[in-house]
Amino acid sequence: MQERAARTRQAVLEAAADEFAERGYEGASLQRMVWRAATSIGALTFHFGTKTALAEEVSAGGHARFERCLAELAAAPDPLRELRTLIGALARLAHEDTFVRATRRLEADRPGEVPPLTEVWLPVLRGLLDRAHDAQRLRPGVSPEDAVALLAHLAEGAMAAHGATRDSAWDAVWDSVWNVVLHGLAADRTGQAGQADRTGRTDAPGPSDGTEPTDVTEPTDVTECGAEPS
Repeated sequence: MQERAARTRQAVLEAAADEFAERGYEGASLQRMVWRAATSIGALTFHFGTKTALAEEVSAGGHARFERCLAELAAAPDPLRELRTLIGALARLAHEDTFVRATRRLEADRPGEVPPLTEVWLPVLRGLLDRAHDAQRLRPGVSPEDAVALLAHLAEGAMAAHGATRDSAWDAVWDSVWNVVLHGLAADRTGQAGQADRTGRTDAPGPSDGTEPTDVTEPTDVTECGAEPS
């Protein structure tokens, strides 16, 4: 009985995430949720009580998935390479994970009532830029604060594009965008800040600690982060 109740609760929660992601808070219908979940309105209200409680549960699920994804991202010796991986993971999650899409929609529909997802990923982004600054990987004159503002907007834009089809063309555009960003951010150890060749690899030698230069065309392996859980 408990196992069946747990399955029903999860089915309602997933149906609610779909509904909130597609229609927002005001447009979401409890009746459509129970239809999606193949259950009854009584079961929904038993487990969650109200639409507001459902929204809060879905938002908590979106935050948890973001946190789990960021915890699973492999660290890179070069913080700029890790920044690229981070933003790619955020974009993939916003495209592929229903709970994350629903959380972003609820955040927009109910400002101040749903904790913003930036609370999860912005401190990670800021920490990586601080590392890049300490390692002298940022172009002279670029402050970590300015870089945070730039990359936060880039991340939000990448996540907002979740409705577009993710294919090789999308990935090519993302690589091109990151090349431009790197040109403005990265310090070139040979004295020409941020210059990259056609392959996207900075033409500077690696940092003095022996780590490799940033390769902006290296694929970002975030399949596990972006994939819907089974």
